[in-house]
Amino acid sequence: MATKTWDAASERFTETDAGRIDRLRRLRRIHGVARMMDTAIGIPGTRFRFGADSIMGLVPLVGDAGGALIGLYIVNEARRMGVPNDKLAKMIGNLAVDSVVGSVPLAGDLFDVFFKSHRRNLNIVLDHFGVTADELRAKR
Repeated sequence: MATKTWDAASERFTETDAGRIDRLRRLRRIHGVARMMDTAIGIPGTRFRFGADSIMGLVPLVGDAGGALIGLYIVNEARRMGVPNDKLAKMIGNLAVDSVVGSVPLAGDLFDVFFKSHRRNLNIVLDHFGVTADELRAKR
């Protein structure tokens, strides 16, 4: 939970260090989930990466539904951190496209490898808070 204090000099609320630390901790957690789902496995000698979402998608319907449920975790964390509704709707749209198109046999599995909805959603959250991927990888 982000805490805010009143700054009399600037006449506005400012976020405390505890709030920034909590947000960064949450962002690191959803970064890890998005990485596991979309880019955890790399093919040596190439820049081609895929993740658990692509592998789970090989199981008809159940795999894509499981990937969508995991993606909803990212959306829920974004909601809890205060991401606006229009951005949340875009994130849900990304998950819907991934789930619907990904459920098509074979072609959907290839689509899953390239669309990477979890990474797209993570980028929406990072852009909203003005955090770069380098800040997430920095020493704690």
